[in-house]
Formats: sequence, structure tokens, C-alpha cells
Amino acid sequence: MKVAVTGATGLVGGALCRHLIQAGHQVVVLARNPEKARKKLPQVEAVAWDAFSGPSPVQALEGLDAVVHLAGEPLAAGRWTSRRKKMITESRVAGTRNLVEALSQCSSPPKVLVNASAIGYYGSSEDQVFEETSPPGQDFLAELCQQWESEAKRAADSGIRVVLVRSGFILSTEGGALPRMLPPFKMCVGGPLASGKQWMSWIHIKDEVEAIRYAIEKEGIEGPLNLTAPNPVTNADFTSALARALRRPAFFRVPGFVLRLMFGEMAETLLLSGQRVVPRKLEKDGYRFSFSELSKALDDLLG
Repeated sequence: MKVAVTGATGLVGGALCRHLIQAGHQVVVLARNPEKARKKLPQVEAVAWDAFSGPSPVQALEGLDAVVHLAGEPLAAGRWTSRRKKMITESRVAGTRNLVEALSQCSSPPKVLVNASAIGYYGSSEDQVFEETSPPGQDFLAELCQQWESEAKRAADSGIRVVLVRSGFILSTEGGALPRMLPPFKMCVGGPLASGKQWMSWIHIKDEVEAIRYAIEKEGIEGPLNLTAPNPVTNADFTSALARALRRPAFFRVPGFVLRLMFGEMAETLLLSGQRVVPRKLEKDGYRFSFSELSKALDDLLG
């Protein structure tokens, strides 16, 4: 296959590119800084594209088998000020709109667009189980995901199969939240956040990229697709499992008000609320997770 990837210098994008190359596929990276992309991923073809500047180069998209669109401002890089929320929204909504516009101009468009989204689509709940058919929530992240997905869906007008991958909490030692969680535990001051009752729907980075490849290759998959392991856990259970994997205690609970003071709305949405999300479509389709249990995932990453 020949696959174009945006956001290739990020955690998932980099892992996906390496996975596809190792499997013998050709990868084209659309990046604001193609030189940086080439240095990080020397085996890819890198093409300049700034998502804010307008449609991506049509010639780079012609005749591809797939496009995987992962680009966007990081959600957890700082407090959600009005300015930052605007940047987060525009990087995803406008960027996806510009990409889809370029796809509509292709004489031989890709067969499939796999577009990133997030389980934040569902809002939060302590008792509800969310699957792909569940309705959206109403907070900032849920509304963002709805706008983001709406732009991606327009690619179907060009005869492109569209898959909306709603990713959970991605476990990797190469980036994301896990490396930032390790120091307190290693210093024996780790513990649950607030009540610890909030659900964490997680996925190992290996399953994240393998499920994206599965979505590319499996023609019957389209629409929303939850990328989470089959067994979500509460924050309290997650911290206990992490402590066991590191052979450290987990006694020190972090009060919710401290997190709200430090991170504001971002803390409420990303740290203090949660959603119990299951990968119903992947399970029904027969996808086999490499890591369905948290303890085995953490042992693999931290052992």
C-alpha cells in the first residue's frame, strides 16, 4: 500500500509510520516541517503542508491507497484558555476541512480516509458504557469531536470510505501522558486523582497502530471506531496497576481542587471526568487485541 500520514512526528503518527514501513508499505508524510519529518522518519517521502494554509498538495494525494489524518494541536499542552481552545479547534476542524477539499480535487482519490478523533466525543459518566452508537456529550471536547468528525465525513462525497477513530488514553513510554505519570510513582508519592472513580479507557500503542492499519485494510469498516482496549478501568485501579508494575506504593491521593487550580477546565475534562468506552465494532469484526488487560500492557511497557 501507499499511505499518506499527517501528524507523523507525533506519538501515534511516528509509531504508525514505523509500523507501516516495517510491514513493507510506502509512506508519504504531509508535514509543516518536512525536513524535521525526514530526520525523524528517514524512510518516508515528506511533502510540505501547513494545515492552516489551505488544501494540501493534490498531487501528493493522487492514487494513494489511504490517508491517515492525525494532525492537531496537543490537547494537554497547557490550560484551556480561550486562545488555546481556538487553536485546538482550528487545527482539527480547519485542517480536516482543507485536507478533504484537496481530496475532492483528486482525479484518483484514496480509497479510505482514517481520521483521528477521541473518546471525548461521548462526554463523561461514572456508570454509562459507551459504544460507537452512543450519543455525543456536550462539553468542549465533545463538541470539538463532533465538528472534527463532521468535516471528515464530507470525504464520502468523493467516494472515499471514511473511518473515524475515537482513541482512548494511549499507553506508550515514547510520549503522551504515561511518561509524565512515572516520576511521582518512582519517588513513592503517586496515587489516584481525586475520588479515583473516573473511568480510564486505555489502549496500548501497539494496538493503536495495528487497529488503524486494520481499519485501512478492512473494507467493511467505516464510520466511528472506538480505539480502546476491551477492559477499561477506574483511575484508582489504573494507579494501583501502575504502582504494581513499578513496584512502588500508591498512597498519595491528589485532591481534585489542586488539579482544578493547576489546569482549570482541562483538568475537569481530561483528569477528573472519564468515560467507560468499549471497542464494540472491533470486537464484532474479529480484531484480536495484543493487550486487552492493563497489567500485561504495563508490564510490556515498563518491565
